[in-house]
Amino acid sequence: MLKNVKFETSVFSKDKLVKTDLKQIVLVGKSNVGKSSFINALANHKGLAKVGQTPGKTKCLNYYNVNNEFYIVDLPGYGYSTMSASEKANTSKLINYYIENNSNICHIFFLVDIRHKPTNDDRIMYEWLLEKNIPFTIIANKADKIAKTKIDSYLLEITKALFAKEEIIAFSSQNKQNLEIIENKINYLIK
Repeated sequence: MLKNVKFETSVFSKDKLVKTDLKQIVLVGKSNVGKSSFINALANHKGLAKVGQTPGKTKCLNYYNVNNEFYIVDLPGYGYSTMSASEKANTSKLINYYIENNSNICHIFFLVDIRHKPTNDDRIMYEWLLEKNIPFTIIANKADKIAKTKIDSYLLEITKALFAKEEIIAFSSQNKQNLEIIENKINYLIK
């Protein structure tokens, strides 16, 4: 469990991005993949990140300060969004600007839904992460929704669909499956 995780701010425009020397761990994934639940599991605090009922409502970057040591930054989800074309364009520009002008990003957690084959948007995100050359880990979320005996075959499907060379970690915010592995990874990253 991460200590003292506090929601700090939501940022809707590049001039409001948090100016800090603290390292940042970034969360990406499609709308409804469970990024908020992932944050809540890490913080052991159910209501910290608001879990949206309508996918794609988040149009901002959400900063979570962890013990004044580093930030977890949750990027807007892609996919099902209810955003207009101009809102989508503005959100994409904000995300690109944030990633490209930020030397404090030390790692990205790329969340996918273990139950579904990666979408075209997931493949685009995967290629984009490779192109940006920032270290990342693929998290296959919602692992509690499938039988334990099937997890490896679902992970293999994701690996094949993305042509991924990276290890994929099955995770559940419900039963905290592999939470310790992710916490250890974060502790290593922020040293």
